[in-house]
Amino acid sequence: MVYVKLVFWGTFWVLIAAFFHYTLPQHDIARITDTYEKRVDFGENSIFWSSPDVGSATDTINRDVFFIQAFRTNDKPMIYRNEDTGWGWPPYFKFDTSNLQAEAADLISKKNAANAQWVVIKHYGWRNEFMSIFPNAISVRAVDSPDVRIIPWLNIFILTVFAAFCWGIRVRWKRFRRNKVDPLVDDYTDGWG
Repeated sequence: MVYVKLVFWGTFWVLIAAFFHYTLPQHDIARITDTYEKRVDFGENSIFWSSPDVGSATDTINRDVFFIQAFRTNDKPMIYRNEDTGWGWPPYFKFDTSNLQAEAADLISKKNAANAQWVVIKHYGWRNEFMSIFPNAISVRAVDSPDVRIIPWLNIFILTVFAAFCWGIRVRWKRFRRNKVDPLVDDYTDGWG
Protein backbone atom coordinates (compact mmCIF):
# COMPACT_ATOMS: atom_id res chain seq x y z
CA MET A 1 0.00 0.00 0.00
CA VAL A 2 2.95 2.32 0.65
CA TYR A 3 4.11 1.92 -2.96
CA VAL A 4 0.66 2.73 -4.33
CA LYS A 5 0.59 5.88 -2.21
CA LEU A 6 4.09 6.87 -3.38
CA VAL A 7 3.20 6.28 -7.04
CA PHE A 8 -0.05 8.24 -6.67
CA TRP A 9 1.55 11.28 -5.02
CA GLY A 10 4.60 11.11 -7.29
CA THR A 11 2.39 11.11 -10.38
CA PHE A 12 0.25 13.92 -8.94
CA TRP A 13 3.24 16.20 -8.29
CA VAL A 14 4.86 15.41 -11.66
CA LEU A 15 1.61 16.46 -13.38
CA ILE A 16 1.45 19.66 -11.31
CA ALA A 17 5.09 20.45 -12.17
CA ALA A 18 4.45 19.78 -15.88
CA PHE A 19 1.39 22.05 -15.79
CA PHE A 20 3.39 24.91 -14.27
CA HIS A 21 6.37 24.33 -16.59
CA TYR A 22 4.11 24.49 -19.65
CA THR A 23 1.95 27.40 -18.50
CA LEU A 24 4.30 29.82 -16.72
CA PRO A 25 6.27 32.28 -18.84
CA GLN A 26 9.84 31.42 -19.79
CA HIS A 27 12.51 33.69 -21.26
CA ASP A 28 14.94 32.72 -24.00
CA ILE A 29 17.83 34.89 -25.13
CA ALA A 30 18.11 34.43 -28.86
CA ARG A 31 18.87 35.97 -32.23
CA ILE A 32 15.87 36.13 -34.60
CA THR A 33 16.74 34.92 -38.09
CA ASP A 34 13.36 34.86 -39.83
CA THR A 35 9.61 35.29 -39.45
CA TYR A 36 7.03 33.62 -41.63
CA GLU A 37 3.40 32.55 -41.90
CA LYS A 38 2.35 28.96 -42.56
CA ARG A 39 -0.94 27.16 -43.10
CA VAL A 40 -1.34 24.56 -40.35
CA ASP A 41 -3.65 21.53 -40.45
CA PHE A 42 -4.39 20.47 -36.89
CA GLY A 43 -4.12 16.81 -35.93
CA GLU A 44 -3.37 14.85 -32.80
CA ASN A 45 -1.28 17.69 -31.37
CA SER A 46 -4.14 20.21 -31.61
CA ILE A 47 -4.35 20.58 -27.81
CA PHE A 48 -0.98 22.36 -27.92
CA TRP A 49 -2.22 25.05 -30.31
CA SER A 50 -4.15 28.13 -29.24
CA SER A 51 -7.74 28.62 -30.26
CA PRO A 52 -8.38 30.77 -33.33
CA ASP A 53 -7.87 34.51 -33.04
CA VAL A 54 -10.64 36.50 -31.44
CA GLY A 55 -13.16 37.36 -34.14
CA SER A 56 -12.19 34.40 -36.36
CA ALA A 57 -14.21 31.29 -37.14
CA THR A 58 -13.84 28.70 -34.38
CA ASP A 59 -14.68 25.54 -36.31
CA THR A 60 -11.77 25.56 -38.77
CA ILE A 61 -9.55 22.50 -39.18
CA ASN A 62 -6.68 24.64 -40.46
CA ARG A 63 -5.53 28.25 -40.32
CA ASP A 64 -2.55 30.48 -40.93
CA VAL A 65 -0.12 30.70 -38.02
CA PHE A 66 2.82 33.09 -37.60
CA PHE A 67 6.22 31.62 -36.71
CA ILE A 68 9.45 33.16 -35.45
CA GLN A 69 12.74 31.39 -36.18
CA ALA A 70 15.62 32.04 -33.81
CA PHE A 71 18.96 30.74 -32.63
CA ARG A 72 19.66 30.69 -28.91
CA THR A 73 23.00 31.57 -27.35
CA ASN A 74 24.19 27.95 -27.66
CA ASP A 75 23.66 28.15 -31.48
CA LYS A 76 20.73 25.71 -31.34
CA PRO A 77 17.66 26.63 -33.41
CA MET A 78 14.32 27.34 -31.76
CA ILE A 79 11.04 27.92 -33.56
CA TYR A 80 8.22 29.78 -31.83
CA ARG A 81 4.63 29.99 -32.93
CA ASN A 82 2.96 33.37 -32.59
CA GLU A 83 -0.74 32.97 -31.78
CA ASP A 84 -3.23 35.00 -29.78
CA THR A 85 -4.32 33.46 -26.50
CA GLY A 86 -7.38 35.71 -26.36
CA TRP A 87 -9.53 35.14 -23.31
CA GLY A 88 -8.58 31.45 -23.06
CA TRP A 89 -5.97 29.49 -21.18
CA PRO A 90 -3.24 30.30 -20.30
CA PRO A 91 -4.46 33.77 -19.27
CA TYR A 92 -1.93 35.95 -21.09
CA PHE A 93 -4.71 37.94 -22.82
CA LYS A 94 -2.55 38.20 -25.94
CA PHE A 95 -4.35 39.95 -28.79
CA ASP A 96 -1.36 41.49 -30.63
CA THR A 97 -0.06 38.65 -32.79
CA SER A 98 0.39 40.81 -35.88
CA ASN A 99 2.19 43.53 -33.94
CA LEU A 100 4.52 40.98 -32.34
CA GLN A 101 5.27 39.53 -35.78
CA ALA A 102 6.21 43.00 -37.05
CA GLU A 103 8.42 43.64 -34.00
CA ALA A 104 10.15 40.27 -34.47
CA ALA A 105 10.71 40.95 -38.19
CA ASP A 106 12.25 44.30 -37.30
CA LEU A 107 14.74 42.59 -34.95
CA ILE A 108 16.08 40.04 -37.49
CA SER A 109 19.83 39.64 -37.19
CA LYS A 110 22.39 37.61 -39.10
CA LYS A 111 24.95 35.39 -37.37
CA ASN A 112 28.07 36.98 -38.80
CA ALA A 113 26.86 40.56 -38.50
CA ALA A 114 29.25 42.89 -36.68
CA ASN A 115 26.57 43.84 -34.17
CA ALA A 116 24.23 40.87 -33.86
CA GLN A 117 20.92 41.88 -32.30
CA TRP A 118 20.04 39.74 -29.29
CA VAL A 119 16.51 39.60 -27.97
CA VAL A 120 14.60 38.17 -25.03
CA ILE A 121 11.67 36.09 -26.24
CA LYS A 122 9.06 35.59 -23.56
CA HIS A 123 7.01 32.46 -24.24
CA TYR A 124 5.10 29.59 -22.72
CA GLY A 125 4.90 25.97 -23.83
CA TRP A 126 7.28 23.31 -25.01
CA ARG A 127 9.18 22.48 -28.18
CA ASN A 128 8.82 18.87 -29.33
CA GLU A 129 10.11 18.13 -32.82
CA PHE A 130 8.59 14.64 -32.93
CA MET A 131 5.04 15.90 -32.30
CA SER A 132 5.52 19.31 -34.01
CA ILE A 133 4.79 21.28 -30.85
CA PHE A 134 6.04 24.86 -30.66
CA PRO A 135 6.18 27.28 -27.72
CA ASN A 136 3.97 30.37 -28.15
CA ALA A 137 5.84 33.69 -28.15
CA ILE A 138 4.26 36.34 -25.94
CA SER A 139 6.67 39.24 -26.35
CA VAL A 140 10.02 40.17 -27.84
CA ARG A 141 12.39 42.86 -26.63
CA ALA A 142 15.91 43.80 -27.66
CA VAL A 143 18.81 43.46 -25.22
CA ASP A 144 22.37 44.74 -25.40
CA SER A 145 24.12 41.38 -25.08
CA PRO A 146 23.39 37.67 -24.71
CA ASP A 147 24.70 37.82 -21.13
CA VAL A 148 21.69 39.67 -19.73
CA ARG A 149 20.28 38.27 -16.47
CA ILE A 150 16.54 37.71 -16.25
CA ILE A 151 14.83 37.09 -12.92
CA PRO A 152 11.38 35.50 -13.38
CA TRP A 153 9.57 37.49 -10.66
CA LEU A 154 6.09 36.44 -11.80
CA ASN A 155 7.01 32.74 -11.67
CA ILE A 156 8.57 33.17 -8.22
CA PHE A 157 5.43 34.92 -6.96
CA ILE A 158 2.99 32.35 -8.42
CA LEU A 159 4.99 29.35 -7.17
CA THR A 160 5.35 30.92 -3.71
CA VAL A 161 1.59 31.52 -3.49
CA PHE A 162 0.93 27.95 -4.69
CA ALA A 163 3.37 26.51 -2.12
CA ALA A 164 1.70 28.57 0.64
CA PHE A 165 -1.71 27.33 -0.53
CA CYS A 166 -0.57 23.67 -0.48
CA TRP A 167 1.06 24.14 2.94
CA GLY A 168 -2.17 25.69 4.27
CA ILE A 169 -4.25 22.77 3.02
CA ARG A 170 -1.82 20.25 4.51
CA VAL A 171 -1.81 21.99 7.92
CA ARG A 172 -5.60 22.18 8.00
CA TRP A 173 -5.95 18.54 6.94
CA LYS A 174 -3.54 17.36 9.65
CA ARG A 175 -5.37 19.46 12.25
CA PHE A 176 -8.76 18.13 11.09
CA ARG A 177 -7.48 14.56 11.17
CA ARG A 178 -5.94 14.98 14.63
CA ASN A 179 -9.05 16.64 16.12
CA LYS A 180 -11.93 14.83 14.34
CA VAL A 181 -10.84 11.61 12.63
CA ASP A 182 -8.27 10.17 15.06
CA PRO A 183 -10.57 10.40 18.14
CA LEU A 184 -13.32 8.55 16.23
CA VAL A 185 -10.89 5.84 15.14
CA ASP A 186 -9.53 5.54 18.71
CA ASP A 187 -13.07 5.25 20.14
CA TYR A 188 -13.95 2.62 17.56
CA THR A 189 -10.81 0.54 18.11
CA ASP A 190 -11.07 0.85 21.92
CA GLY A 191 -14.46 -0.87 21.68
CA TRP A 192 -12.72 -3.99 20.30
CA GLY A 193 -10.55 -4.46 23.39
